[in-house]
Amino acid sequence: MLYNARSLWHAPLTPVATLARKLRIVDYFTLGWGSMVGVGWLVVMDDWLLRGGALGALLGFVIGGTVLLPIAWVYGKLVAAMPDAAGEIAYTSAAFAPAKFSRRISFATGWVMLLTYFIVCPWEAVAVGRIAAYIFPWLDSVELYRIGSHPVFLPRLVIGLALTGLLTVLNYRGVRLSATFQNWTSFGTLGLFLIFAIAGVSRGSPANFPPLFTHTPPISVLLVTQIVPYFMAGFESVGKAAEEASPEFGPRSFLVAMAMAIGVAILFYASIVAAVAFVAPWRRLTDTPFMTAFAFQHAVGARWIVDIILAAALCSLFKCFNGNFVAASRLVFALGRRGMIDARAGAIHTRYQTPSAAVLFVGIATAVCMLLGDAILVPVTEVGSVACAIGWSAACLACLALAARKDSSAVTLTIGGRIVAAFGLLVGMAMILMKVLPFVPGHFSVYEWIAFAVWIAAGITLARVSVRDRENAESRV
Repeated sequence: MLYNARSLWHAPLTPVATLARKLRIVDYFTLGWGSMVGVGWLVVMDDWLLRGGALGALLGFVIGGTVLLPIAWVYGKLVAAMPDAAGEIAYTSAAFAPAKFSRRISFATGWVMLLTYFIVCPWEAVAVGRIAAYIFPWLDSVELYRIGSHPVFLPRLVIGLALTGLLTVLNYRGVRLSATFQNWTSFGTLGLFLIFAIAGVSRGSPANFPPLFTHTPPISVLLVTQIVPYFMAGFESVGKAAEEASPEFGPRSFLVAMAMAIGVAILFYASIVAAVAFVAPWRRLTDTPFMTAFAFQHAVGARWIVDIILAAALCSLFKCFNGNFVAASRLVFALGRRGMIDARAGAIHTRYQTPSAAVLFVGIATAVCMLLGDAILVPVTEVGSVACAIGWSAACLACLALAARKDSSAVTLTIGGRIVAAFGLLVGMAMILMKVLPFVPGHFSVYEWIAFAVWIAAGITLARVSVRDRENAESRV
């Protein structure tokens, strides 16, 4: 069955314009993998190892990443059937229409999923200043203010704002330009990683691994698995750019790109955790800034390996920032196109064929949020984990609901397919419960609940304004 937006949910309030169709499978792979892997392996490696220990952290990423494959399979089915930038908004709307609450479910799902991508953008904008200050210590000067115990320095702020401006311009001027940038930075990261990993591991020792677990083995693995959704979120961003696939791109290739992204991400995270624990006695290094770089310098005894690591980190940061920027702007665009927020957010640039208004919105909002500085780094990880798990669960539930509907052939599932989708739903729900149940180690703190509540309140406000504007427009007709 050919995908028809009007047959699956309420017609959008603004005409559906056409985005540029220029993306190939390599572009979707780098979008998915690039959105998943940022600079957490450099910036918060100490947090990972303190949560689980050497083996606990490694197993946490392997197990947490592997159980995402069924969810990727579900997304592959949904994107092939509904190649829409709306992603989860489209899937839930199609699954639960024509029920009156379907629009509310779609908006709530899309708004929470938007948090998954958007929250990464200021995270990376802040991290680039932190990395730059490690290279050039004089950047830690001209303190403007403090958020708790975290100072905000003017030079770091300027660097983050400059990167945000650059990516805003790239995405405003065309998806092909953005994809080329994504490809170079993604493969550059992989190449540099291989260089410093091989060089460092040749000087390491198995004696550096202990402690293998920082708590009991199950708790150690659990504490790391809880944050895996945040660091592995992004493979499903492939679907947000589905409308921009080149004409010869096959629908099944979406799943191939997502599976490749997850597989490479699991291998990358497991390798970097193992390498850091192997090259130096990591337990004594957790108080050092950028312990990944410090550990390799400790093993090699030379500064050049740090330079390679930092170069890899910058490439990784650029691609992760750009990938999540693409996904976030497409969701804002989809919300605007359906009249769920201000319809002007659904505008498409007549020359560049990009969601220009949504791109500008994400760029400006990122610049504002990065004013919080380093204080957002760890809490963002926790909130992002729940946000993406909610979106994944909604997608799996929508897939099952669509397959069960007799009046829709958008998605068909065999018995085995239903089992896979149900397992994906179970995984997503488990990841949510691990963070919200107060008796589970590593649950949300009060600050994370506050951050999540603020985002929900903002969504409710925007939705109500949109409804009011639509009702006013209809009353004038």
